[in-house]
Amino acid sequence: MTTPENAIKGTTFAKTAFPPTRLAVSGLFLLNGTFAGAWAPKIPEFASRLSLSESGLGLMIMCFGIGSLVLMPIAGILIAHYGTTRTVKGAAILFLSTLILLSLAPTVPLGAFAIFLFGGLMGAMDVAMNGNAVEVEKSMRRAIMSSCHAFWSLGAFLGATTGGFLIEALGVMGHAVLLTGLGAVALGLAWPFVLHDAPHPSEKRQKVRLPTTLLPWLIGLMALFSMVPEGAILDWGALYMRDELGASLAVSGFAFGAFSLTMATMRFAGDHVRDRFGAVRTLRFCTVMAMIGMVISGMAPNAYVAVLGFAICGIGISNMVPIAFSAAGNLPGFAQGVALSVATVMGYSGSLFAPSVIGFIAEHTGFSIIFALLPVLFIVVLLLSHHALHADVRERP
Repeated sequence: MTTPENAIKGTTFAKTAFPPTRLAVSGLFLLNGTFAGAWAPKIPEFASRLSLSESGLGLMIMCFGIGSLVLMPIAGILIAHYGTTRTVKGAAILFLSTLILLSLAPTVPLGAFAIFLFGGLMGAMDVAMNGNAVEVEKSMRRAIMSSCHAFWSLGAFLGATTGGFLIEALGVMGHAVLLTGLGAVALGLAWPFVLHDAPHPSEKRQKVRLPTTLLPWLIGLMALFSMVPEGAILDWGALYMRDELGASLAVSGFAFGAFSLTMATMRFAGDHVRDRFGAVRTLRFCTVMAMIGMVISGMAPNAYVAVLGFAICGIGISNMVPIAFSAAGNLPGFAQGVALSVATVMGYSGSLFAPSVIGFIAEHTGFSIIFALLPVLFIVVLLLSHHALHADVRERP
């Protein structure tokens, strides 16, 4: 129940740059990103334990994507009925156990089940926390989505760059148990401050159904073509560095690490840039930078040039996805979470499902040509970039 005291507090928080609700949702992004990044250095061990070839690993990654495609729409339905708060808390609790399941799986069927849950619950939590970030944006009347995704990237950077060292020092299970324990503590700290956005008694409840208009799907297409290259770097960047450019295990881990670092840095600045120049101009600049970085990585003569290219690509992709999600979440005329779930499902299908296809193609062509040609997808994003105007939530006089 909303009391006058809470209303006053909410008004005060809305005028501050970092109200508790913003810090809480940022912490959720950090948690999700850390677990996502921790998966990258576990891939070689996971494949070795289950004796997977590149095509077999591609099928496993497909299970990862299928899990997300199954549970993300369910998260959108739950958000429409119960709000983002309950949905994100429930998904986060379940998600914390999945890293241990991945580390324990002794057979291919159990490994497929574990990775299905890992991808599915990561995706469900992602939809819900993006929805909660949209609600915080509305309450503050300013952009925060890019900085939220910056915390995700920061978590991914920490998870990816420390994972190999922690696995060597603590073992596979020790690494998983440590991260799970730290994740539980982080969730406990954020729990009481997550913005409570349901129920909405003053708003007319709209019917939960798939959008029949084209706009949410076009924004989803923007998210899709922005996230295919991100998924390719996450799942195949280290193998590309090691197998085709001769990088060591430590250096190969910096493919996604450098990408995540620059992405996190630029996302922390992205909200201010978007509020200053508008979502459309910001999206177009970022898309061009992403194209340049990906071409450099695909045509790199050595591992160090490839790392530079991945870093530039991170600068570009940094604000493309947050702008697309913010635009979807702010579309008028849709039940809470529905348009956003369309964009997130389409977007994350790119980062979770497309890499499995890339794995099959790479067995015949190698990864270099794939990374060099992926920027073709960014041309579509440029053509659709005018739809990003819905992401502008700047407070007007």
